[in-house]
Amino acid sequence: MDDIKLPKAVANFIAATNAHDANALAAVFGDDATVRDDGTTYTGEAEIREWIQGHLINPKIVITPTSFAGDRLVASGDGEFPGGPLSFAFVFGIKGDQVTDLAIDPV
Repeated sequence: MDDIKLPKAVANFIAATNAHDANALAAVFGDDATVRDDGTTYTGEAEIREWIQGHLINPKIVITPTSFAGDRLVASGDGEFPGGPLSFAFVFGIKGDQVTDLAIDPV
């Protein structure tokens, strides 16, 4: 990750995820943010906090970036889930230093 230039919001997302810090991760998202992951859309703070806990914190996800171009991060995700590590594409909408939109798909 050292030689991949990331916007601050994306770097904060990765750092908070890898630290398993739900509060820091929630702070990365704007007030009206939306996350689309695993066929479900999560909107607003309460739903995104639920997604954070269930999809990132509980399975102890660790994200290892492989590339970043435009708004798309490709990364390996590993943790306590079957079949890992897996590759994912994270497509970010960013305003300032916060994530406003995030779509996650397998690669």
